[in-house]
Amino acid sequence: MDERHTSLQGKTALITGAAQRLGCATAVGLARQGANIVVHYHQSAREAAELCEDLKVMGVAAWPIQADLAKPAQAETLFGAAIGHAGAIDVLINNASIFDRETLWETTETSLSRNLHIHAAAPLVLARALAAQDQPAQVVNILDTRVTVYDREHASYHLSKRMLLTLTRMLAMELAPDIAVNAVAPGLILPPVGEGQEYLDKLAHCNPLNRHGDAEDVVEAILFLLSSRFITGQVIYVDGGYHMKGHMYD
Repeated sequence: MDERHTSLQGKTALITGAAQRLGCATAVGLARQGANIVVHYHQSAREAAELCEDLKVMGVAAWPIQADLAKPAQAETLFGAAIGHAGAIDVLINNASIFDRETLWETTETSLSRNLHIHAAAPLVLARALAAQDQPAQVVNILDTRVTVYDREHASYHLSKRMLLTLTRMLAMELAPDIAVNAVAPGLILPPVGEGQEYLDKLAHCNPLNRHGDAEDVVEAILFLLSSRFITGQVIYVDGGYHMKGHMYD
């Protein structure tokens, strides 16, 4: 590794929602760079355990830890458990997410609270716990390119991801100079749960590149941010240019 870039070799990353989908791909991507991985999961115990075994085969350490991030106290418990198993945490990837379909007229106090806790409050709690270690570290928050447009069909999700966008910038200021805080905003990468490849193909025309990406595109962006020594407060949109539609000069 060039001395101008940060190496992940021997470092430890806590990845929320790491048992499946993008979180799983991120865990594998960081492990390939030599990082040990704390695999947070909520309900996917079997998948988390299998992922940890796969990561150990790659030559790194891995630990599955369960927590329901919709419950505020469990975010703090998660970080404490991570330190208890793995020692100091060098990288925090706030990836855990839910994606419920509901308009503003259908949103309830319960659904809004759940989304805010998972997408904003838990990342804040975990980032503060990371900072309390009083050592250099990095945070990458996983956003969504939809934060640049109006997503009326996922109101609670949209509101909470917009909060995470603002939180990314606030944390970048508050945690500097020891902790860099950035974000990646995926676009057409994975189909929603229950949908297949045809979902991606159907929407490929919606971005300037006229195609969809895959999980590796997002992982590459995360690794780029983690390798940098001079980037903070940045959002990388991995979306084929979708975020520019109607917002070319914003």
